[in-house]
Amino acid sequence: MDDEINMNCEIIPGDCITFLENTKEKFDLSFLDPPFNQGKNYYESEDDLEPAKYWAWMKDACKLINEKTSNGGAIYFMQREKNAKYVLETLDDAGWTFQNLVIWKKKTSAVPQDFRFGKHYQIIAFATKGDKPRVFNKLRINPPILVTDKYTRKNGMYTTDLWDDIRELTSGYYAGDEPYRFLNGERVHKQQSPIRLLIRIILSSTNIGDMVFDPFAGTGTTLVVAKQLERNCIGVELADNNVELIKNRLKKIRKEDDISTIRDDYFFTENLNSIWTVSNKKIQYF
Repeated sequence: MDDEINMNCEIIPGDCITFLENTKEKFDLSFLDPPFNQGKNYYESEDDLEPAKYWAWMKDACKLINEKTSNGGAIYFMQREKNAKYVLETLDDAGWTFQNLVIWKKKTSAVPQDFRFGKHYQIIAFATKGDKPRVFNKLRINPPILVTDKYTRKNGMYTTDLWDDIRELTSGYYAGDEPYRFLNGERVHKQQSPIRLLIRIILSSTNIGDMVFDPFAGTGTTLVVAKQLERNCIGVELADNNVELIKNRLKKIRKEDDISTIRDDYFFTENLNSIWTVSNKKIQYF
């Protein structure tokens, strides 16, 4: 697709700490989905650090992002559920004000455990620079009615801190065609984020024209969504192959990346037209 939206959307190859130490950009929203330090193969990223070194790295990143964030700007930090304590400590030490701990409930079966309850969610810590967010759009969704519900909803419901309506992309064939894959069917990225997740985050905490930042861009989902929502965006990514994938993904939209098909999920949001404009231009898929 030709660049129809006149916004600055850029992927920077390299290390996010180096970028943050030198950039003059100001961010309104940052989304952190870093390597989880589980020993997975992320090409140039080291994913098997000593815990103290890993969390010192996360603190440095969060502190630098805070320094480059507008007053009231937001950060969303996604991690494994067992690391919730360290995420909250890291954000607090870096100068952020805690707002919510979002529970992203997975749609796949829970991971069984021998001596504790099965794991079935990830956490996303939402914090701001200052006591209150500069922007917080109260989104309304309309998830399916449960058999235990007595009435149908006339105008949907406000989003809460439990997100159980967004499917992760690590659930095999249930994830559909959205995950990028090699010719052998293996996923290009082990933890690709779904576009629905970034739509909710970006819509909640930014307005049109704001600047969105992703220091661990991965396959570029944050940038792809931000661009379509008419937000400026910058991503940083170490892996050269991921950088090329992101460039191509931003240049040519796939059918699976078209967010316009998801707009009706937020039909009941009062200010939807002011935070998500409708384009009359026909999208050409690649």
